[in-house]
Amino acid sequence: MANAGTMQVAGLTSRVAAAGADESALSAWRLAAYAMLAVRFVQGFIYWGGGSRRFIYAPSKLDPHAASWMANKFQAAMPGAILWTGYVVDFLLRHFVLLYASIIVFSLVELVFGLFLIIGLLTRLSALATIGLSFVLMLLYGWQGATCIDEWTMAAANFGMGIALFLAGSSAFSLDAVIAARRPGLAAKGWYPWIASGPLPMSIFRRLAPALALVAVAFVMLTYNYYRGSILTPFHGDPTSPSVHHLSVSDAVAEPGGAIAFTVYLDGGTADVPAHVVRVRLLDAANKPEAVWGPGQLAGLPQSAIVNDYAYNRFRPALMSLAAGMGARARITLPAVAGEVVAPGSEIELQTIDNHLFKAPVRVGG
Repeated sequence: MANAGTMQVAGLTSRVAAAGADESALSAWRLAAYAMLAVRFVQGFIYWGGGSRRFIYAPSKLDPHAASWMANKFQAAMPGAILWTGYVVDFLLRHFVLLYASIIVFSLVELVFGLFLIIGLLTRLSALATIGLSFVLMLLYGWQGATCIDEWTMAAANFGMGIALFLAGSSAFSLDAVIAARRPGLAAKGWYPWIASGPLPMSIFRRLAPALALVAVAFVMLTYNYYRGSILTPFHGDPTSPSVHHLSVSDAVAEPGGAIAFTVYLDGGTADVPAHVVRVRLLDAANKPEAVWGPGQLAGLPQSAIVNDYAYNRFRPALMSLAAGMGARARITLPAVAGEVVAPGSEIELQTIDNHLFKAPVRVGG
């Protein structure tokens, strides 16, 4: 393939020279192709690995009935998703056909364009695809990582690698080089190097490379500042905690007959382990308990008392608790307790297994 790459560069000499390049520029393209070999393989393998796990090595990830079904991970990203992508996830989770199609298409893009980068086929088009994947992954998963922002690091690195691959192409050790050597007429067409490989017009390249570098700098610095600060603002933790479970409790209502209903959303913490609600209390205005639902009562709630918004990560009775996967949201109804009084200023309080408390005011229903 090295000889084919040389033939490709030689075959394009006249066209590139007409665009303002010289022999030193052609040599630079050749050197860039060699320099990017490791980057091309690593970038390709990362995305091919993600797609191949789902289609080849762990197909249960594409099985809606399996515990490893990709929708669970998709939902787990929703609490910290940025730029309105959380609303997109919410919509897809409520429409199974679109959800399944999205997961299949996303996985196919990873598989196909990752493989293309490994073998050097349509290199610049494949690099653009991985840039897009990195951007989407940053918006969805950039907040996750229990000890550091692991997903941010992966997306930021892949974004920069994709830009470098798009600029350099793969004129060495690639199928693009083989195709160019065997079909020089195709390689000489103006559009071919933009989707495959080969020298770009230098007049355009000199403007494009700095512009894409600025895009990469902005992407990395602005997202890092959002998640951690330390650039435009002081250091801070993530807006959505990736390590400590957080519950948002809302719309708590005392229904006729004494039952207490409320909406709860697990919108922070690690997706690696579920959150556990072990106690719920009804508090009066003086913060004294009027009623308590303990571990046994929560674990014994019938499924009819837990109406989940989504079919994947859910609130469910567990051993001495209510358990929830990341991104779970549900309407929960607790049975009436003898002697409970819901007066003005009353609150519902949820206690998790790690002793964190989450409250919401309770109103009396009609």
